[in-house]
Amino acid sequence: MLRVAVPNKGSLSEIASEMLYEAGYVGRRDPRALNVRDERNGVEFFYLRPRDIATYVGSGALDVGITGRDLLLDSLSPAVEISSLDFGASTFRFAGEPGRFTELSDLNGVRVATSYAGLVGAFLERNGVKAELVSLDGAVESAIRLGVADAVADVVSTGSTLRAQGLEIFGPVILDSTAVLISSGREVDGAATLQRRLQGVLVARQFVLIDYDVPARLLEAATKVTPGIESPTVSPLQDPEWVAVRSMVRRTDTNHVMDELYSVGARAILVSTIHAARI
Repeated sequence: MLRVAVPNKGSLSEIASEMLYEAGYVGRRDPRALNVRDERNGVEFFYLRPRDIATYVGSGALDVGITGRDLLLDSLSPAVEISSLDFGASTFRFAGEPGRFTELSDLNGVRVATSYAGLVGAFLERNGVKAELVSLDGAVESAIRLGVADAVADVVSTGSTLRAQGLEIFGPVILDSTAVLISSGREVDGAATLQRRLQGVLVARQFVLIDYDVPARLLEAATKVTPGIESPTVSPLQDPEWVAVRSMVRRTDTNHVMDELYSVGARAILVSTIHAARI
């Protein structure tokens, strides 16, 4: 039976559980449950702290898991990323007092506070910077004002939280993170199926089906607007001068595509949600 680690709380938990449900797996009904067996799919889910998941998977105690790329790298676990899951995005940057730091080398010999000592330490080492890491469990923005550190390394979205503490972002991006599916590196029955199902959920969320009728003489122009994943489906209509076309388009492009198709000469343009997919 495939043993899968799932975040039990935090920003990754809800979406991970939704994706697994959409992929056809049984979810936990009791939020306090530590594990759930899905006999039909041959999977047992273990609900763990997101920060611990890479350690369990890397040790081989569990086969695969869902966690953040940042947490995987910070753990220094031998677990490997096998696919991105396209949610829980975050960016890690350095920040300090305005004007004090301008480039990464300025961190040589200073104290850097972070909740991700493994991740930041490895980044600094790769770039030949020797700094003293101060490990904190959250709220690192206050570390400089309280005299614990000279700079911080933390998650940045808009930068407003850092600016509110009088800090300025500098240097390169440490990491662009997202939720990922990770593996122990062993081949296990069911792991490839889980990966395909989750990728199918991503496709269903990212794409829609678009159907339309278009004069046969305008088909080439219309299908340039909707080339599809491999090729659009084209079917004859009762009127031999018209054809019906079905294609997949990115959900975010839907209205632009509809406008372009109408301009080309397409009519009866309909959009449908995709509930599941295998590409």
